[in-house]
Amino acid sequence: MFFKCKNCGGNVVYSPEKHEMFCPFCDSEKSEEREDGTSPEMTICPNCGGEIPVEEHTSATQCPYCDSYLIFNERVEGEYEPKMIIPFQLGKETCKKSIREKFKRNLFAPTDFLSEVRLNSMQGIYVPYWFYDYDTQCIFRGEGTKVRTWTSGNTQYTETSYYAINRDMDITFTKIPVDASEKMPDDVMDFMEPYNYSQLTEFRPEYMSGFYAEKYNMLSDAVEERARKKMNDDAMAMLRESYAGYSSVRTERQDVQITDSSAGYGLLPVWKYLYTYNGEEYPFYVNGQTGKIVGNAPVSQRKVWAYTGTLGACLTAVFIMLSLLVAWL
Repeated sequence: MFFKCKNCGGNVVYSPEKHEMFCPFCDSEKSEEREDGTSPEMTICPNCGGEIPVEEHTSATQCPYCDSYLIFNERVEGEYEPKMIIPFQLGKETCKKSIREKFKRNLFAPTDFLSEVRLNSMQGIYVPYWFYDYDTQCIFRGEGTKVRTWTSGNTQYTETSYYAINRDMDITFTKIPVDASEKMPDDVMDFMEPYNYSQLTEFRPEYMSGFYAEKYNMLSDAVEERARKKMNDDAMAMLRESYAGYSSVRTERQDVQITDSSAGYGLLPVWKYLYTYNGEEYPFYVNGQTGKIVGNAPVSQRKVWAYTGTLGACLTAVFIMLSLLVAWL
């Protein structure tokens, strides 16, 4: 499917700035008309008839011939239909500005690293996620001590009091996110957090127009261990916080039991900027909702040597001037 402007025939896309569908050709708003393709293989553009290269898990892409953004019905419907989505809140220009601001002080970055041409290649991608909900019973049993010291005359006294610590806490965890994309690095996707889940909304394919996307390519059971670890770490932190204040604590039992669980499928927005330098790729990721940036700037050895040479020349000049001054005195 793709969304065509009923006024001018152009491709209508979702605007993060306007928070609605927008035609960049005639500036009209909410003028989209959905048109579905006729190719069951999903390789023929319904707008221009060009053949589109489609990867196995692609659910939305851009036609390389007419630049229309296409959404593949079969990969956003039925078992692959997302139940929730956070639409892009930040547009490409905003993200380009954020990257320039973050890395503008990197003196040794390659000259074209922040160039308009390079940054314009940035792509907005909806990443598939599983969201896990857990009802848990968290238990801690242990012994805590509190130590009090005081001095009377020439004698110092120490008093140690012992306390039984018992904690039974029912904790509900909601929307623990784990990406379901083999292409996206797990550690980077974890760094993308946190998202503001108050902006989660019911999925509509219109939100995908103007962006790339994947359907989930890992089942919820295959990645749930990551969600359970996040949940368990948070539960343990809450338990520890509940008995903070003791001088020491001896653990006898601590346990997190899951009493109920469920998983839901949704999409989260990420901007990706892929910079290639000396044959090596440097990927940068921007949270499409909050603007959080993950990535490290490359280093230009040429700039490093130029800077070192300039610094050495300056130090040499200073040394010569000091030598002449000493000789004159």
